[in-house]
Amino acid sequence: MLHIDSPRIRSLLRQGHFGIEKESLRVTGGGRMSHSPHPFDADDPHIVRDFCENQTEINTEVTDSPAAALRALARYDRIIQEKLASLEEPELLWPFSNPPAIANEEDIPVARFTGAQSGKTAYRNYLSDRYGRYKMTFSGIHFNFSFSEELLREDFALSGQRDFRTYKDHLYLELAEKMVTYGWIVTAVTAASPVTDGSFVEKHTCGTDSFLGMASIRCSELGYWNYFTPVLDYSSMEAYTASIRRYVEDRIIRFPSELYYPIRLKPPGANELQRLADLGVSHIELRMIDLNPLTDLWVEEKDLLFAHLLMVWLASIPRIPLNERTQILAAQNFKSAARYDLKTVRTILPDGRSLPTAEAALEILAAMEDFYREESGEIREILRFQKDKFLNVENRYAWKVRRLYSETFAAKGLELAKERQTRILQGDVMP
Repeated sequence: MLHIDSPRIRSLLRQGHFGIEKESLRVTGGGRMSHSPHPFDADDPHIVRDFCENQTEINTEVTDSPAAALRALARYDRIIQEKLASLEEPELLWPFSNPPAIANEEDIPVARFTGAQSGKTAYRNYLSDRYGRYKMTFSGIHFNFSFSEELLREDFALSGQRDFRTYKDHLYLELAEKMVTYGWIVTAVTAASPVTDGSFVEKHTCGTDSFLGMASIRCSELGYWNYFTPVLDYSSMEAYTASIRRYVEDRIIRFPSELYYPIRLKPPGANELQRLADLGVSHIELRMIDLNPLTDLWVEEKDLLFAHLLMVWLASIPRIPLNERTQILAAQNFKSAARYDLKTVRTILPDGRSLPTAEAALEILAAMEDFYREESGEIREILRFQKDKFLNVENRYAWKVRRLYSETFAAKGLELAKERQTRILQGDVMP
């Protein structure tokens, strides 16, 4: 844990490095899944494809603040919208985490890579066979964070440890372990996908609406999860990577990247398990944020700031060791946080208590308020903003989205996509 008793460490807590990954589906002018080839430069690392050929992903540069990451996101979003509008048959970006109407499995085009990258398509075909293509159409936000080098070096000097790499890996492993315990609150405050087209649930029902009792379908038990609950070892980098590799060796998953979990530790450069083992942790990735159709930039800045504040707080409290039982319960907490009514589902806290998820969230926020009691009014406002979502359910994004976009979800989504593209091209959306 960080040495927060040091005034110097305390002064550096707000520093860090931030990046955003944002997925969106390209759709036709009629709101159906696009089948056109990826229309962007294949060598551009900032605009790529995810599972689907029409699933466009933005990877921003590493920035020094969430606000700067959002400015980068807005810049690439405009590039994409300009390109889509200029196509011979213009296209749009679908504004929700849940997909538009899907005719059938073949309506979901697997990303087509060739040459030296053809293995990427082979991997996607494997995922298609393993999990089906419908699940792969979910889109969302991944938030990447690392502490500033200055903070790490200052804290390392206070730690009494001899090896900086070991110190740094241990700090991030402990943070990941704590985020497994408490990170479900990020799901709860960013869930924004309660409604979907009926075709996602039942084939041949395009144009109908479906509400499944979830605030975020992609983060619920119906979303991005494996067929088992991962149990990982956070005691050392060697143990952590070995616990992931064990699932590959036991043929439960084929590749380490197939481990679907809301929290990931990433190495510098390519995301490969061996690089993580050899080079250590570069940053932590949060994968549970929905696209927010209520904001022009796809994600609310206060939610990114909150996620940062949460990680800083967790890095400053004692370790919460997880065993097999508590990791299984923690995974369920994430799924419970994706439910629509957080007063009817429960969360198991580290001390074993079971509370309604909304009450458990308020306990976390109270602890954070105490930790940041001497900090700026901006921090208090961010925490109050999140607290209000649990005190009044109508402040949650999912409740607003359901009210605005139920009854002809697909048609309303198409209108929103058109309106958003027009506003971006006119310069009305500013980062």
